[in-house]
Order: sequence, then C-alpha cells, then structure tokens
Amino acid sequence: MKQKRFALPEYITGKDIKGLRARLGLTQEAFAELVSASKPTVERWERSEKITGPIVTLVKILGEEVDVCEELKIPERKGNLRLWYMYNSEVCAIIDVDERMQKVRLYNYTVDIFKRPFGKNEKPSFAEYEEFVEGRCFPRTRDKMKIMLDALELPFYEPIMIIRKTEGRMAEDDFWIKVE
Repeated sequence: MKQKRFALPEYITGKDIKGLRARLGLTQEAFAELVSASKPTVERWERSEKITGPIVTLVKILGEEVDVCEELKIPERKGNLRLWYMYNSEVCAIIDVDERMQKVRLYNYTVDIFKRPFGKNEKPSFAEYEEFVEGRCFPRTRDKMKIMLDALELPFYEPIMIIRKTEGRMAEDDFWIKVE
C-alpha cells in the first residue's frame, strides 16, 4: 500500500456536503458555483454515500476556513462603474467607482500584492484610480494617437472608453480589465 502524504479523508459523504453547505448558508446552486461544479453534480453528491476526488480536499479546506466563502463573495455594486481587474482568468480585484462623487471602493481577491491594482494601497483616491486606468492605456502623448483612436473607433482620448475596446491589455502582460 502506498504511503499517504497528506492528512485528508479518502472520501466524504453526501451528509458532509449538506452539513458544510448549511454551515456556509449556501443553496445548492450557490455551493455549486463556489466549488466550480453544476447544481446537478451537487444534488448527486448529496445523495451519495461515498464521494472521492478534488471535492474531498476542497470540503476539508472550506470546513476549516469558513471565512474563505465570505472573502470570495462579490459585494453589491456601489457606483456607476465596476471594473474587474484580472490576471489571465483569475479575479484579482473589483473596483467600484462613483465618478460623480469621485469615490473608489476596492475589493481585493488576492493576497499577492503584485497582482493587486494598487499594490498595498487598500483605499485608493480617485486621482490614484484615474492614474491606474490611464496606465492601462496607450499614453496621451503617443505619436500618431489620432490613428490609434480612429482604429478603435473612438472620437477622443478617454481611458475607460479605450479600456472597453482594448480590455486594458498591454504588450507582454497577462493583466486585463473587464468593464461592467
């Protein structure tokens, strides 16, 4: 018999899934979203006597770290603009902006400060936000900027309009922005 390397159960039961889901206060649909499964899969698990696979490890972690669920929840949108700051497919941060009131709310979803849009800064000012979005665009002073704006079908230089078209993608950079 192969020696185990990790102190994990070999399997879990449907009762374990139901119990964890109840502790987290999640519906089957919400739990399915949390663990990247379908609702029918969660329904099947909850009827099962023996469940194996990656869900065993995930249930163990979620059972020990119930705050993780709260930390991953997406808050209600505050402001007229929401930006999703992404690294490949990973959500690094959500930035809610109220342009009229010039308020910025930042929700970081990574502990890696290099993947955070404002690094260690948890409460960016509106000016810092403006500098950040402009930094995800080509410079205002770029030679032949009018040609670039024409190619994007934009009438003038406006960072959010540029980001809507380009997703704020930069050369040799895996960060990008989804505008909601």
